[in-house]
Amino acid sequence: MNTANPELTSKNLAILNDQLGSEALLVHKFTQAAQSVQDQAISAQLNSFAQQHRKHYDTLLNYLNSHQ
Repeated sequence: MNTANPELTSKNLAILNDQLGSEALLVHKFTQAAQSVQDQAISAQLNSFAQQHRKHYDTLLNYLNSHQ
């Protein structure tokens, strides 16, 4: 067993899957909101939030991929 990348349990996989879905939904919602507002400052802030959640998504996905 590789101690650097221990095996994920089915419960942990389910949690990761749920969290990936949540992060993807947040990226989508913040991106949509940024496109629908007129105020450029608000749009930029919403896009920043979308990018932050995209980083979270990518981090979780990389973690999951490192355990395959």
